Amino acid sequence: MKAMGFDEPGGPEVFRPETLPVPQPGPGEVLIKIAYAGVNRPDVIQRKGHYPPPPGASPIPGLEIAGTVVAAGPDLSGERIGQEVCALVTGGGYAEYCVAKIDHCLTVPEGLDLAEAAALPETLFTVWHNVFERGWARDGETLLVHGGTSGIGTMAIKLAGLFGLTTIVTCGSDEKCAAALRIGADHAINYKTSDFVEEVKRITEGSGLELVLDMVSGDYVPRNLACLAEDGRHVTIAVLGGMTAELNMAQIMARRLTLTGSTLRARPDEFKALLCDEIAQTVWPAVEEGKLRPEMDRAFPLEQAGDAHAHMEAGGHIGKIVLKVAHD
Repeated sequence: MKAMGFDEPGGPEVFRPETLPVPQPGPGEVLIKIAYAGVNRPDVIQRKGHYPPPPGASPIPGLEIAGTVVAAGPDLSGERIGQEVCALVTGGGYAEYCVAKIDHCLTVPEGLDLAEAAALPETLFTVWHNVFERGWARDGETLLVHGGTSGIGTMAIKLAGLFGLTTIVTCGSDEKCAAALRIGADHAINYKTSDFVEEVKRITEGSGLELVLDMVSGDYVPRNLACLAEDGRHVTIAVLGGMTAELNMAQIMARRLTLTGSTLRARPDEFKALLCDEIAQTVWPAVEEGKLRPEMDRAFPLEQAGDAHAHMEAGGHIGKIVLKVAHD
């Protein structure tokens, strides 16, 4: 099969095509003939050499895929063969075929094309777990999301809208703010021209908000905490702005704030299976009914994975970038 890999970490230009054996599904696994693969920020970080695959994972980037099941592990019946699914994987998505745990797959419903299906698992699993499970989000609360037009940001906007949350997002331009509002955000702040802490105070009339989904970390953390109301929750899912933050622990104690965070890729298969099952029950009906769709930016051919990464790193995208896999 064709795949896109690299010999040494570096810029987008390090990607090169390679020919690899088609992987074989083991117990509890299926082999998926990939139609589209999602492109995510962790793929970029892996390419740069800062996010190695967990033990046992494919070294090929790609954490979410959509396509057709063409083979099943020895312990599974063949009834899933021929079904279209999307799946969360620990690597291997930038290829013509990929193995996935059957418990990490979701059936693609009628009306959802495979490009959209491939753009769902990584952001949907991440946002659902961190906003609703770790962040305890409830209807009527207000959520602050940085990077409002990113894949994570747009998914957070859409899920928040489905479950009765008010969203405030930050973006790097007026054009992106307008896009975030079109996608469904209630408020959008241009962080380059406004102080988002002051804007949150204005929007909430000084009361603060209940939850922050943080992808920046670093010196954003104390500013995020200043946006929170008493008993507010702060959930970190990336450290794009730095891994360390200076905090006033006395304020955290006095205001009873909760700080948490998580990563997804290295979590146990059993955890991901439980998360997938919860999403299938609570969120997937909205996908089946056409009420939830990912915000799509652009599709690149698999062979142009480097161009897709360059496009992501340029920062102009709105929503999800995917790779289209053409089979000979």
